[in-house]
Amino acid sequence: MIANSAFLAAMTLLVLVFIVFGQLEFLAPYKGLIAARYLWTIVGALVLIFLNLFGIFYLVSRTLFLKETGRKLAHVEKLLHTPDTVVSDLSERLARDE
Repeated sequence: MIANSAFLAAMTLLVLVFIVFGQLEFLAPYKGLIAARYLWTIVGALVLIFLNLFGIFYLVSRTLFLKETGRKLAHVEKLLHTPDTVVSDLSERLARDE
């Protein structure tokens, strides 16, 4: 989930950078001056945008993909403790470990 969120944030940031650089073609003659003076400011802003995008995508993925996980796991745990379980091998291992 973390890797997917980071990948999605990086791809979104890359698309945004390409769009912005396409709009700023008129500044191409001054790119040396801009890079010398504002490089770390631009890098810092890009890092902040990446972290915000990552946080948004991680929150959305947790919200969408981990719904009712606790309830589902509790249901599986109850099934493992019943004597006529479908997964008898797992319930035997659970009984041995306790």
